Amino acid sequence: MSGDNTLDNLMKAFAGEAQVNRKYLAYAKKAEKEGKINAAKLFRATADAETLHALKHLEVAGKIGSTADNLKDAVEGETYEYKDMYPPFIKTAEAESNRAAVASFTFALKAEEVHARLFREALDNLDSTEEIFYYLCPVCGNIEKAVPEKCSICGVPGSKFIKY
Repeated sequence: MSGDNTLDNLMKAFAGEAQVNRKYLAYAKKAEKEGKINAAKLFRATADAETLHALKHLEVAGKIGSTADNLKDAVEGETYEYKDMYPPFIKTAEAESNRAAVASFTFALKAEEVHARLFREALDNLDSTEEIFYYLCPVCGNIEKAVPEKCSICGVPGSKFIKY
């Protein structure tokens, strides 16, 4: 089939651009903590530029479907992460006595399970017009539909959650 290499390249470019976006956001946070505001701004602007590139590659590759299709894809991806991807990562980190990695992977696994559930709920209620707010734990990535007293995954106070 004509274009298979281009499709593969679009998806590789998407993955690379999306990954570097996150790296630059991490660099921006570090620069802010060090008081290097101009460097932080440049990292954030470039992260946004990389996001623009990634989104265009994904669009051109034809990988953005209907909202229902996108929700199904999100459920599948989040489910894979908490059922198949993170468990062996945790076992390896435990075997290597890397407690920080165990904690990081465990927080992510538990949060991905919540994400999958929320995507399933959104799919089941796709035609609902009732507005829902989501609250993100800035430490572990858990998402709640109401501000909790504390995060059920990592214990951070609910007052730290970010509203969407």
